[in-house]
Amino acid sequence: MFLLANEYLLAWTAYGVAALGCLLVWFRITRPMWRWLREPLRLLVAVLLLTPTIVDPAKELFAPAVAVTALDVLFNVGNNAWRAVADLALYGLISFALYAALVAVRWPIERRRKQRRAESASGEDPRTLRERLEDDENDDYRPVGRYQTRTEPRL
Repeated sequence: MFLLANEYLLAWTAYGVAALGCLLVWFRITRPMWRWLREPLRLLVAVLLLTPTIVDPAKELFAPAVAVTALDVLFNVGNNAWRAVADLALYGLISFALYAALVAVRWPIERRRKQRRAESASGEDPRTLRERLEDDENDDYRPVGRYQTRTEPRL
């Protein structure tokens, strides 16, 4: 029994490392995509790779839902395909609902930030024309004295 538990944990560890490697490759592949397409695709692959489903309810043994579905459909091994598909659908629905909530919070914040950047990048002076002219009149300061200085341009 102890050996079986270690093999089970070893198998899940190997699968977890392989799934994270696949996720990293998928993140690299989807990097040049448009953001609103890239993020849902990444979430979809994460749900497909990381969703477990129960195989043996008596022993509480789990397996990746994609693997269970593929084996049951291709080789007609068992009757766990519908349970695995239901788990994938449930986890997918939950994750996309959380993603939609994140987008609903993030979208107005990004719009405001974009408007502020556009306002600050425009470089326009918020003062009125009268205020700018008054400031320009005060900037024409010349030294008062009997010797007027002359400024030569440098070449």
